[in-house]
Amino acid sequence: MRASQGDDRDSAVPTRHGPPGWHGPLGWHSPPGPPWSGWRGGPWQGAPWQSGPGRRRRLLWSARVAGAVLLALIQLVGTHVVAVHQPGSRPLDVVGVVLLVAGPALLLTLGRSPGPVAAAVAALAIAYFALGYPWGPVLVSPALAFVFATAAGARWWTWGSGAAVIIGAAGWGLPAGDWLRPAAVAAWTAVVILVGEGLRVRRERFAARRREWEAQRREARDQERLDLARDIHDVVAHSLSLINVRASIALHLADRRPEELRPALEAVKQASHEALGEVRELLGVLRQDVPVTPGEPFERLPGLVEDARGMGLEVTLDAELGGPPSPAVQRVAYRVVQEALTNAVRHSGARHADVRIARSEGNVVVEVHDDGSGLRGAEPGSGLRGMRERVEAAGGTLTLTDAGGLLIRAALPEDGIGPEGRK
Repeated sequence: MRASQGDDRDSAVPTRHGPPGWHGPLGWHSPPGPPWSGWRGGPWQGAPWQSGPGRRRRLLWSARVAGAVLLALIQLVGTHVVAVHQPGSRPLDVVGVVLLVAGPALLLTLGRSPGPVAAAVAALAIAYFALGYPWGPVLVSPALAFVFATAAGARWWTWGSGAAVIIGAAGWGLPAGDWLRPAAVAAWTAVVILVGEGLRVRRERFAARRREWEAQRREARDQERLDLARDIHDVVAHSLSLINVRASIALHLADRRPEELRPALEAVKQASHEALGEVRELLGVLRQDVPVTPGEPFERLPGLVEDARGMGLEVTLDAELGGPPSPAVQRVAYRVVQEALTNAVRHSGARHADVRIARSEGNVVVEVHDDGSGLRGAEPGSGLRGMRERVEAAGGTLTLTDAGGLLIRAALPEDGIGPEGRK
């Protein structure tokens, strides 16, 4: 039997390849993107051009090995070249070659233990000079080790190793009356370590900015979920109140006027259908696989007023805007009106409510005034508290006043709400 793929998408069974809510080319649920995005490894798994973390690691390791080999060749060839101009130095033998090659080889393990590796490379350079081998590009390996180890945070290792290199150069050169080379080694060591310090500071700043960005992202995600929770509360509370009132009317008409029972039940069905649609839309946004229904929320205001009238509340709507505000402002204003009318029906016993929406001093002002019992000194319930949080999150203000009923007034700044409905 083939599974139905009609409007009720939530009836499909989600698979482990992705979240439910998006039908792939063969009928199962797949994440958004290309048809092969949910397949492990993609359609070309095992092909020579396959990409992934393992392949990237192998390519990176190959590049590092190639760099170490190139550095070893530079040190060997460069030392042979400069040895011609240093007749008093010790000829390059097997020990010297091992010392020249060992430095680049140790750099391959710099990522695991940057501090000890930098110290070991520095010790090789000190041993090389102590044995009397010619000056040359042997200092390139400790320079790279100092830079990258310092950038990785191993400051005390590199400063201590650098001091040891300077002391070794001075102990080898000064007794022979050569002060220029020890001074050059000292300057060279200080420069390369300071370069590493600069990279370290930059790395730490980048990490701090990344942590801040992650914190802002988590805060925005939590705020979005809170907004969706408020939306779900408003939709469910309003719809259940509407269904409850109309179901009560249907029960009342069942015995006295059976001919009016069918319209009452159809109204209950319509209200439940609309409520399920809104809840499905909000849950889809929470899963991030269903877009928000297109259209402006103010277009649904007449239907909201008709629903309230169907529950026995006489509502007058006065919207004098001269042009629609942004969809973000409309969403917040719509939820304010929805919660205010639901509160009037469920809690205040009101029979009449006036809804007014207008612009005033750069704000969109929403006022809902009913003739019910008002707060009478009681603390606002969860619905009114959620309304206040929603308005304040949008950068607006909300006031609740007992004035022959409850007057709810929300002022929403048009220039202070972002595309997601938050300031």
